[in-house]
Amino acid sequence: MSILTSPRGKVEVVHCRRTESQDVYCIKSLIRKFTQKLFGKLNIIYLLEKANLAVTLCNDKEEIMAHASFLDYPNWNVAKQDNWVPVFQELDSEIPCTPLNTLFMHLFVAVDEYSMGCCKEIIRTVFKAVPELHFIFLIVPSYMSLGSTLITVFDQVGNIPCLTYSEEFAVHICHRHNHFPQLHIRRARVEDHDDLMPIFMRYDTILKETYGDYFLAELIEAQDEENHAVVCEVEGKAVGFMNVCSRVDLPLLHECFDLGPFHGLCVPHPDDVLEPPQEYSVQEIQDALLSDGRDSQKIDKKPQEPISLEVTESIQEKVMEEAASRELLSAVHSITSSEMQDTELSKASIVDGQYHCISSESSSSLWLPKEPSPFRPLYRGDSTAFCIQLFCIDENYEARSLDFMSFVFNLFPDKNFCMISLPHLTPEFALIQNFVKIVPFNSCTLEHDLYVFHRAGLLKSINIRLATVMDTSGVEQLVSTLMLNKLILEDLTRFNEACRDPDGTPLQAFVAEVAEQIVGIAVIRNEMDIEYIRSHYNIEDFIYFSHHQREEHGRLHHFALNPIFRHYTKFFLKEILRLGYKSCLYYPIYPQSRESKFQNPYAHSLTSALHYLVPVRPRRQIVYPLEKLGINAPSKAVSKDPPGYALNHTNRKLTLEPKITVNARIVVVGASSVGISFLETLVFWFHALRGWIFVNI
Repeated sequence: MSILTSPRGKVEVVHCRRTESQDVYCIKSLIRKFTQKLFGKLNIIYLLEKANLAVTLCNDKEEIMAHASFLDYPNWNVAKQDNWVPVFQELDSEIPCTPLNTLFMHLFVAVDEYSMGCCKEIIRTVFKAVPELHFIFLIVPSYMSLGSTLITVFDQVGNIPCLTYSEEFAVHICHRHNHFPQLHIRRARVEDHDDLMPIFMRYDTILKETYGDYFLAELIEAQDEENHAVVCEVEGKAVGFMNVCSRVDLPLLHECFDLGPFHGLCVPHPDDVLEPPQEYSVQEIQDALLSDGRDSQKIDKKPQEPISLEVTESIQEKVMEEAASRELLSAVHSITSSEMQDTELSKASIVDGQYHCISSESSSSLWLPKEPSPFRPLYRGDSTAFCIQLFCIDENYEARSLDFMSFVFNLFPDKNFCMISLPHLTPEFALIQNFVKIVPFNSCTLEHDLYVFHRAGLLKSINIRLATVMDTSGVEQLVSTLMLNKLILEDLTRFNEACRDPDGTPLQAFVAEVAEQIVGIAVIRNEMDIEYIRSHYNIEDFIYFSHHQREEHGRLHHFALNPIFRHYTKFFLKEILRLGYKSCLYYPIYPQSRESKFQNPYAHSLTSALHYLVPVRPRRQIVYPLEKLGINAPSKAVSKDPPGYALNHTNRKLTLEPKITVNARIVVVGASSVGISFLETLVFWFHALRGWIFVNI
């Protein structure tokens, strides 16, 4: 909530929210002739369908006070949708604008009396809702002035020509640091105690009751080389706190979580055991013994030579191994023969190539091999991780939580990973959305989830572009461990050769690149079965179908992204839509029972982007009497079989839509399960998980 005051002294309490379709009529009523001269004649419904972010400002009576729409490419056709970056870099090379940190204002309207305050509030809200955003551009005809409202937040950069006709347009820019700047991070001081305690005590007093009135001051004083406390500061006041520790119980984590993709959070060591020892079957043992027997007969025929001590020891070891193998083979043969002679004595079954025997009389008389324990890699290198033990931040600045990470990584220059452990039922908050959730083993005994963030995740130089032939080797290395890596590489080859499938369906492949290294690959096709989707799924819960061209619908077939950069998944999807001239993406999931789908052209590789897609409900279908209807029967695209897959979807409107509400509360995180903590594990979380709905910002 914010308070706006008009020049005449009137006061309005306002709040921002995502724009809804029912706001169209009120938005149209706010459009003036001056607005049309600045932004052109616009179809408001069409604009809202294609906008990445549309914000509406309402008063306490839910009356619309202002509205603004933002897209990821410029208006007035001053540059192509997929190639605007070079144009603006040439305009002013000192402005490091990229698709990640830039949006364009395509419309702004407001009640005249409160227009100046509404404009500043919307701009501040947009910078708060999109943490990566640093620049907002406004493009208007060069002969037009911005008026008394927009000129208060935008500064002119220069002029650029239009692509379609000979007219110049003025480019204006708005910077983040003037409205919602990045947080200043520094080491904590004991003097910060008075600023931070109200944040801790606002919602709970357990910490104070457990550890005393000055637990925070004691924690700050206890800093050393392994424990650090940092705060974020706004106008000289501490508004957030983080305590980090480099002591981590890695052996426990190795037993409970699959940390293989991150090399066990350890420095690579030549003595690391990363693969299980080779297991030999009974037939392999028999073949080995026979070959050893033949080799020994051949050796006997040769003249003997003096044998050294080392050779003698190696022969003795080999003889012992052969003896053990013979005992194993004889035991197996004895079990098999006993089964054939007396079926009442025991029952044997072979599962996954191993013998499991159950005796009905005397189990002790049979040889019962133990089930092999699951393999756990052994890492002998030094730890390269530290953990967050305590974290809290004021709700007004929670969106900037990631600002802590750069500073705390500098405190541990030899560490590459930051970890947080949270109880299972803790919803995702702003900071944790940038971390990767680690998959636990089935034998995990910890009642916590583990999240990891890599130092390289702070890089902002990620670039999404169309794939080329030169990217093939990088993609091969990226997807080498995936099950459907061959299908991904085949689709990449088809795109590089013809940009189409063998049946003529348009095909597009995109890669994500960081520091000249391929870290992601995505393959999409034009959605050719859009009538079936419209008739069998409630897709119009998310889009107005009539405002999307047929070629703007795409199907996501493959998506793979290095887990270090998982928090850029939504940006990757947004760039796919922009560069591919798409407005909607669909991703079907076929049931496991339909094994044939795994091998035919409908097969899709499992995607790590599923978390950022929304499920679409299937429609209840009418059973048509096709024979009776005759020529009046509906088309085959409508009367197909019921939905054979679960449909997931995203569109331009959802690319900047959070899955949790942005007006978050205080977060306190304890992580004693992964390190030696000053405090016990403690988590307080007051968010309401609302899902993919329009929520207050």
